[in-house]
Amino acid sequence: MMHPFAKYIQILGKGKNGMRPLTRSEAYEAMNMITCYDVEPEQIGAFMMLMRVKEETAEEVAGFVQALKESLPINQQAQTPAIDWAAYAGKKRQLPWFLLAALILARRGYPVLMHGMSRSDDRVYVPEALDALDMSAANSIRDAEQQLSENGFAYIPISKLSPLASQLIATRELFGLRPPLHTVVRMLNPLSAPLSLMGVFHPNFAAIHQQAAQILELKRALICKGEGGEFERIPDRAAELNGLSNGETWLESWPNLSKPGLQTKQQRLNLNHYRSVWDGEIEDQYGSLAVTGTLALVIRALGLAAEPVEAHRMAESWWQTRHQADAVFEAAS
Repeated sequence: MMHPFAKYIQILGKGKNGMRPLTRSEAYEAMNMITCYDVEPEQIGAFMMLMRVKEETAEEVAGFVQALKESLPINQQAQTPAIDWAAYAGKKRQLPWFLLAALILARRGYPVLMHGMSRSDDRVYVPEALDALDMSAANSIRDAEQQLSENGFAYIPISKLSPLASQLIATRELFGLRPPLHTVVRMLNPLSAPLSLMGVFHPNFAAIHQQAAQILELKRALICKGEGGEFERIPDRAAELNGLSNGETWLESWPNLSKPGLQTKQQRLNLNHYRSVWDGEIEDQYGSLAVTGTLALVIRALGLAAEPVEAHRMAESWWQTRHQADAVFEAAS
């Protein structure tokens, strides 16, 4: 007798003339079986690699996200942050300036839940940057809720948020190919924040995230090709934005913040330098533009400013007064 999960493998694996994408409901059902451990390891491997060859659609991503999110141990009375921020790529060429933008937003009264992953490679990931700032990652979703309540910011590794998702992502090490879970986990938004932020490395995935966000009926979302694949503005390039506001998609292009050539690959990503810039002890032209540029994008996504000039003016003010804003979150919380 054929295994119940086999039908989803058949849909994807019938050859170029017989195969088709999964519908949203089929994707939901398939991922639901995976989260309930009603599949064999061999089936998961076949399914993930067939999805990788075909490449995921927005409908499939929406179905996968819905099922995976339903499997998370979330307290329905948990605090809802203002922003859900996916951080899965790591940084190789530049320091993780986007994290400083997130901390400023938290201090300004917009709590941020960041989730992501780390790998054993030459990139710098959020936990290392937090350590340089004398902060730590959450060890559980409950720990993240506590950090949000106390500081307005929390970072939780996907391994703590969803061990299953972490295991599925790790199939990359077995097959040498990126599984579709890389797309899915970026959209989890575990605490249902009204704004989701996602960075992509390959521009074609921006539209998939945008369409999936619309299918999932997210209130607001913003996706862009960011530095290294993270949601971080590249100062010397135009920013192509894929947004969602109240169910309606929008596209915008923002001009460069600096002349081309400002971004140069650093020989070593120095986290002591990173801390010194945050503390205001030294200046970093690229870092400041990356932080304020990223902040401006979020300000636009939050609906606090409609035009780039206004958004950047506000972002620059927040950056310059970042250590004067500590009391703002306390007053707002």
